[in-house]
Amino acid sequence: MKDDFIKDIDMERLEVLRRLPKDIIEKLTKEEVRAFLSKDQWPNSLKEKLKDYLEDL
Repeated sequence: MKDDFIKDIDMERLEVLRRLPKDIIEKLTKEEVRAFLSKDQWPNSLKEKLKDYLEDL
C-alpha cells in the first residue's frame, strides 16, 4: 500500500507542500498530507487549514 501511495504522489503538489509555512504543515494530519499529495478531493479539514493559501480557480 505504501508503494501505491508513492506512485500516486503529484510532484508539483509535493513542491507546493514544501513551500508552505512550517506552522501550517505541522497542523496537517497524515491523512490530509496524503490527500494533498495524491487526491483531487480534499477533506474539508484540509481546505479549512489551507484556505489562506488557496486560489479560486
